[in-house]
Amino acid sequence: MNPELVDWFSLEGQVTIVTGASSGLGASFAETFARAGSDVVVAARRADRLGGTAETVRGHGRRALAVATDVSDPGDCDELVRLTMEEFGRVDVLINNAGVAHAVPATRETPEQFRSVIDVNLNGSYWMAQACGRVMRPGSSIINISSVLAVTTAGLPQAAYSASKAALIGLTRDLAQQWGPRKGIRVNSLAPGFFRSEMTESYADDYIDNVLMPRLLIHRVGLPTELSATAVWLAAPAAGFITGQTILVDGGMSVT
Repeated sequence: MNPELVDWFSLEGQVTIVTGASSGLGASFAETFARAGSDVVVAARRADRLGGTAETVRGHGRRALAVATDVSDPGDCDELVRLTMEEFGRVDVLINNAGVAHAVPATRETPEQFRSVIDVNLNGSYWMAQACGRVMRPGSSIINISSVLAVTTAGLPQAAYSASKAALIGLTRDLAQQWGPRKGIRVNSLAPGFFRSEMTESYADDYIDNVLMPRLLIHRVGLPTELSATAVWLAAPAAGFITGQTILVDGGMSVT
């Protein structure tokens, strides 16, 4: 392959923070970014499960730092960035992946249940972007992980989750217009469709077979690497003229 073309997709010498990196899609982001050349800081509330992700990053010849972080706490977010700067001296990419979901009918959802989702999915993404935005240099990139449920429904009662992910798209646009001209930071979001992950393990087989599958124009679930590879492209020089956008990676679900 043409070396110049490879350079367009290389993250060599960069430092990436991935939240929600203890398993699933977060672990995939961490590994794929390491394979693209980036050192990776992995963060999640479940500190005991971060070690495996960090070792995977190191297995690809990159440096890794694992930090127990609750993104709903602004102080935790500031500390994560402080430790990253202490260890690596820079933050080039933020993957705002930490997220929670539950399926509760709207008439029975408690204020505490609703707020707990908003606190992680929306507020946590903002606190992390804020903390990183203060130290990021021109050319840096923030990628918010939204959801196809920000633009469509999927037959489950997920008001808090859908609202939080739709709000992330608005947050993406606003931060892009604030920080692009002033700081040279690009801000985009990915809206995944159905990917097998810890969050979706509770879905019943008949729901997957009868509700989700008929809506996928590509008749299969997504592979985590297909999502993380898209994130690498968004963070890399190849996407240097893209900001404020939401890229749907959903197998066509949003158009059915």
